[in-house]
Amino acid sequence: MEKRVEVTMSEGVADVRLVRADKMNALDAAMFEALVATSARLAEEKGLRAVVLSGEGRAFCAGLDMGRFAAMKEKGGNGVAGGEKRDLSVRTHGLANFPQQAVWGWRQLPVPVIAAIQGVAFGGGFQLALGADMRFLSPDARMSIMEIKWGLVPDMAGTPILASLVRDDILRELTFTGRIFSAQEALSYGLATRICDDPRASAFELAREIAGKSPDAIRACKRMLNNLTVDPGPALLAESVEQMKLMGSPNQLEAVRANIDKRAPRFADAG
Repeated sequence: MEKRVEVTMSEGVADVRLVRADKMNALDAAMFEALVATSARLAEEKGLRAVVLSGEGRAFCAGLDMGRFAAMKEKGGNGVAGGEKRDLSVRTHGLANFPQQAVWGWRQLPVPVIAAIQGVAFGGGFQLALGADMRFLSPDARMSIMEIKWGLVPDMAGTPILASLVRDDILRELTFTGRIFSAQEALSYGLATRICDDPRASAFELAREIAGKSPDAIRACKRMLNNLTVDPGPALLAESVEQMKLMGSPNQLEAVRANIDKRAPRFADAG
């Protein structure tokens, strides 16, 4: 199988790169597997001090692979790694299910994670960026909570993280509309840490600075800061329950078909 994530280590800093540039680093089953496996492996890396998470090519991550939506149009299903066979309500990784762990694993990692974002971070790609402790964006970066476009809800651990970052009414507007927003808007909303001409270079500069601090104190800081948030368990489970209700439903399939056919959707009234 073609590699999806590459990792190199230098002086305690892990360079984690999504390497599916020809598909804008979209999330297919192999990418989900690679992200979960990579965060699990790094969690056991004794000399790890910091992580820079980035995507090769012109995008950080464009979201769920279009091939999954095309299959959904024809056959229904849930469009996530494991397809129709995966019960999203099953907790496979502590509080999280398998697709959520592709994001939540970076939040759980015992060291700081900095996401360097260029191009787009849409849908699941946006949620992946949320798994990092900090997000450095290029001036032309764009983001979106895009799941509503496909008749779905964000279900990759995004909601409990977003609740700690964004004002409630802004979060609702972005979730209800799926609107694409700019790097400058992301900064004003609290979703970007910095806007940088070269976010990857800036991320490595900060990662090396962090790597020079006491590793015991840095890990203690992350544990302490992670405990500031409200219990994420109910929110992670609610994501999965709501998503399973939607997947394969008539209106969700209509959203997918309308988008792929490039026409206005014809939704039935909510029952």
